[in-house]
Amino acid sequence: MGVRLVVVDDHRLLAEALAAALQLRGHRVLAVGTPVGVAADLVVNRRPEVCLLGVAHADEPGVFDVVRRIRRERPEVAVVVMGAVTPAGGVAAAFAAGAAGYVRQDERIEVVDRALARVRAGESAVAPDVLRSAFEQLLRPGSEPDDEAMRLLRLLTRREAEVLARIAEGQDTREIAAGMAIAASTARTHVQRVLMKLGARTRLEAAALAARTGLLDRVSRV
Repeated sequence: MGVRLVVVDDHRLLAEALAAALQLRGHRVLAVGTPVGVAADLVVNRRPEVCLLGVAHADEPGVFDVVRRIRRERPEVAVVVMGAVTPAGGVAAAFAAGAAGYVRQDERIEVVDRALARVRAGESAVAPDVLRSAFEQLLRPGSEPDDEAMRLLRLLTRREAEVLARIAEGQDTREIAAGMAIAASTARTHVQRVLMKLGARTRLEAAALAARTGLLDRVSRV
């Protein structure tokens, strides 16, 4: 079954071409828009399942504010960003803002197709090379004020703070459980509580938020 979506890109011709290609693959395109800033209005008015957001400059300040607005006003809508992999800060910023997926702007339509299906099912959609680039950025020191990091840190127990640090290192549930000498079910519960307390939908989003605010540096001192 095709996905109901809106397609937005900084370049109108690219948005229309992408929409046409996705319609041929059975998806229902409710609207096509440009520039990126119109995405939230289209999502609010058309109520798609997914917003496919093509971003020309993913590292520009504020470019993902539209993703935050979509998460705030239509949290049931998943956002897939199409953008450059470098600099990696753009990838991290997209997930920190609440994106559910990220695909390269030059990716094959088959990969975009699979990403749409995955995020509609509630999963994250990101290629391994994109993920590696994002985590390289996540592990750099944060640049936001320490008071935000401390506010977030106070939400977490010592155990949850350790789990967050392990998430940022790319560990899965099995590795977290083994490293902390706890049951996999306990590790899974800790992960879910960390995501809930940070207001994050995915592990990558939680790690991005922690890195962006400097929380990872604070966790290392606990």
